[in-house]
Amino acid sequence: MATLLCFSAGPSRLPVPGLKKSDFHYDLPPELIAQQPLPARSASRLLVLDARRQSMQDRTFRELPQLLKRGDLLVFNDTRVLPARLFGRKASGGAVEILIERVTGTHTAVAQLGVSKKPRAGSTLVLDDGTEVTVLDREGAFYELRFETAEPLERLLLRIGHMPLPPYITRADEAADRERYQTVFARHPGAVAAPTAGLHFDGALLEALRERGVESGYITLHVGAGTFQPVRSEKIEEHRMHREWLNVGAELIEKIQRTRAAGGRVIAVGTTVVRALEAARGERGLRPFAGETRIFIFPGYRITTIDGLITNFHLPESTLLMLVSAFAGREFVLDAYRHAVRQRYRFYSYGDAMLVWPEGRDSGLGTRGSAAP
Repeated sequence: MATLLCFSAGPSRLPVPGLKKSDFHYDLPPELIAQQPLPARSASRLLVLDARRQSMQDRTFRELPQLLKRGDLLVFNDTRVLPARLFGRKASGGAVEILIERVTGTHTAVAQLGVSKKPRAGSTLVLDDGTEVTVLDREGAFYELRFETAEPLERLLLRIGHMPLPPYITRADEAADRERYQTVFARHPGAVAAPTAGLHFDGALLEALRERGVESGYITLHVGAGTFQPVRSEKIEEHRMHREWLNVGAELIEKIQRTRAAGGRVIAVGTTVVRALEAARGERGLRPFAGETRIFIFPGYRITTIDGLITNFHLPESTLLMLVSAFAGREFVLDAYRHAVRQRYRFYSYGDAMLVWPEGRDSGLGTRGSAAP
């Protein structure tokens, strides 16, 4: 399988001197971090940003069809989250928590281990159901593991795994999370974190968008646990991204080309869609691609594959916040985050969302209104 290791360099990179991790900090009261999903997926709030007008609107997610127009194209990530958190013990008896980063084979995976003392290569872990796991190797914070069972690893996860809720959700996972920490259009198993912008869509909203004449398309990007890894270097260009597998198919590329040719807009549902489309972009534009990427998008990188972005609110100093800042401008995006804090928006995976229109693209909205049909 081809591997694409893409960084913020080359023709899409414009120099932004002196950018630091701390330039993407904002203060967030802990009580604004959503610990539970709302009863209804589409009941969340939606902050609409128009970078061209430097304006913000407080809306609801159910109003999304009114904010789009016939011929627009929403691009979703149809990855499916695996119950990728496992519990067990070391041979010495010490407790161990395994968080799968990505499945690499029928019985192998790369994972993070929560243990008091890091195990060596060749050592054995025992899961709560008695399954033995051999530690094969270690690379940085990740371990290569082999699961000693005739049962395929994905089936083992479905049987005894727990949903890998993000670290900022401080409660244990519940039975309801198996459905709610999953989009309604999830099809291809492989992610260990949800593409959270897609969590706001339910059947009724998708039908309303279809009736509006808004088209849909899909990429697959298996979100890894590395998405929660902090940027450790103060100089952000020194940060090294984790690998994620993606697939951008020819059918979607044709849809994007038809949309643009007809004057419609391409709106990414989530930062994972942006990463996938930008990773699939070559000198001659988008082309089909399946493989891995480490693309890192931060201010100075020019995003050209989309015209709008739906995204949740992201952690301070995170690569995801940097990506949104590259799309709509760091100062404007941070102003919007401060507005969201003042207005008591709910943050992160189970929180509220933003619809972002960048400079150079017309949102089609006035100061308060709907896009033209």
